[in-house]
Amino acid sequence: MSAAAAAEAAPAPLRGLRKLSFEARLMITVVGIVSVILAIITTLTSVILSSVLDSQLTDEVQSSSQAVEQSLLAAIQNGESASSALRDRPVAPGFLFIYETSVSGASGAYMGDDRQPVALTDAQVDAVIDLVDRRTSGTVVIDGVGTYRILANDPSSPVTVIAGLPTAEVQGTIGRLWTTVLFATIGGMILLGIATMLVIRTGLRPLRAVAETARRVAEQPLDQGAVSIDERVPHEQADPRTEIGQVGASLNTLLDHVETSLHARQRNEELMRRFVADASHELRTPLASIRGYSELSLRDPELTDNTEQALERIQAQSIRMTSLVEDLLLLARLDEGQEIVLGAVDLTQLAVEAIADQQAAGPGHDWAVDVPEEPVIIAGDRGRLTQVVVNLLANARTHTPDGTHVTLGLRIEGEGGATRAVLTVHDDGPGIDEELQRELFTRFARGDRSRARKTGGTGLGLSIAKAIVDAHHGAISVRSAPGDTTFEVRLPARPVGHSAL
Repeated sequence: MSAAAAAEAAPAPLRGLRKLSFEARLMITVVGIVSVILAIITTLTSVILSSVLDSQLTDEVQSSSQAVEQSLLAAIQNGESASSALRDRPVAPGFLFIYETSVSGASGAYMGDDRQPVALTDAQVDAVIDLVDRRTSGTVVIDGVGTYRILANDPSSPVTVIAGLPTAEVQGTIGRLWTTVLFATIGGMILLGIATMLVIRTGLRPLRAVAETARRVAEQPLDQGAVSIDERVPHEQADPRTEIGQVGASLNTLLDHVETSLHARQRNEELMRRFVADASHELRTPLASIRGYSELSLRDPELTDNTEQALERIQAQSIRMTSLVEDLLLLARLDEGQEIVLGAVDLTQLAVEAIADQQAAGPGHDWAVDVPEEPVIIAGDRGRLTQVVVNLLANARTHTPDGTHVTLGLRIEGEGGATRAVLTVHDDGPGIDEELQRELFTRFARGDRSRARKTGGTGLGLSIAKAIVDAHHGAISVRSAPGDTTFEVRLPARPVGHSAL
């Protein structure tokens, strides 16, 4: 059975207990076990004490009846009532005396607290005698009087004599014992809970330090850029001599290894970025030469058709390769924080100009622009932001069929320091595959799997757009479904009149 199936098969209280913290479960377990032990001890003690007190009460009844046996028998022979027989007898308050003879019938009384006998009614007497008919000792409840422990003489005797004492004192002792134990247990449980909580919290403090360190590390962005993990479990909480301390020490060792690996990754990325930048820079010269010579050769009037076609292919491929090299060089420089020159950029004017250019480049599409009347000014690089907008519009034009409606929108969201300029490019084309959306802004990602593609490309356009937006401390995202695709660019905005940075 799997762990999940076992958890489902567990009783509901256990499933609820598993949802509590380890500290809470440990406290509940300790207090629960101690409570059960105390309950068992108290119950056994009460049973044993009750048995001892009952035995003592029986002995006391026997000794009290023996002390006045002769005088009571004489009173019975004289035909006196039970109350008369008890008068002036040296018995304890509550002492019960009942007799029954074939001559005078049954009579019963008990000694009151004021040392005066109190006669029993016939019903009370009959209830006691009925019990004696079955056994010579036991406990009987006399209505209006109380519970008594009684002893009787031999049932075969012609005269039935019953003596007894109340069990109120025994019951009171047991009750006081239970009350004392109850309050002592409650107080002990409170003290035990406090002590257990302090001990557990002290013992789990290193584990909390481990969890807090892991949480802080998890909140750090480790997926890109230079990363330095300075968080460590405090030395006093990472003592390898204790079990929990070993966890902290192991986490510190793991973080050391991770930090070393991240530094190595960063060095490799920097080397690769430098290599791409250097290679792109070096390739620009021969590509320019190839393109120049091909253009020069194409001007020769004596070219044959095959030679001219070959040169045209060389020129086309050199142009495409030049574009790829330029894109790679731009990405490398953007990764290094270069290529961005900040100034005041009017996004409203930029959007209107960009949509006008696309109307000329893609007359088969239905273009629209939705911008506010007032200028939307941000601090940014106009040339690079234009490149982002043109790239998104060209992407919509390239990957959608003629007749697609494309809208470039601009709006302001938020107030004060949280104000954002939001640029959106929406089209009602065939949409983007859901799997492709997750990697759309990575380098060399292509949209051939979901949207109609008319021309070739390097697959770097959207990654360049993301790099430019990131350099402006903004964010770019996409959401797409058939007939509804929207690219959204969010950039920090500032009021009109602020100076360029």
